[in-house]
Amino acid sequence: MSTLPSDVTLPDPASVLDAHSIEEIKEAVALFPNDQKQSAVLAALHVAQHQNKGFLTTELMDAVAGMLDMAPIAVYEVASFYSMYETAPVGRHNVAICTNISCMLMGSDDIVSHVEKKCGVKLGQSTPDGRIYLKVEEECLAACAGGPMMQVDHVYHTNLTPEKVDKILDALD
Repeated sequence: MSTLPSDVTLPDPASVLDAHSIEEIKEAVALFPNDQKQSAVLAALHVAQHQNKGFLTTELMDAVAGMLDMAPIAVYEVASFYSMYETAPVGRHNVAICTNISCMLMGSDDIVSHVEKKCGVKLGQSTPDGRIYLKVEEECLAACAGGPMMQVDHVYHTNLTPEKVDKILDALD
């Protein structure tokens, strides 16, 4: 049963999403019971964001809504709630530094200051060349024993020092 209001018309997903993305979303949907395909919304948004090089557009979210038989507003709510989704263009490489208490006690404030100085931007901004996006403060990335830590394009880097950070960031294209 669709949760999509009868007066809402969504784009054909194939006109917005490429064939690979559609297949990945279908695989995510298949993991859930037929009447609960909206449960794949997190995975579907991740796929759509990846296709679009790091951010979601309304058109992409509408295509996801269509594939999952969801009201578009429900998809927008998910995309705007979770910090793993971006709804505006950002740099190619997403850098998130954990600043929760464990990492803070291990020096994450110094790592944030170092990265901001190195990149010439503040948290929530992208470098002028579009290479790096410093994600707004992350509450916890669940690597407390390895703090301070950061996640770069979904890869964890732990036990950071300014020298280790420089090596990681300098290796990004």
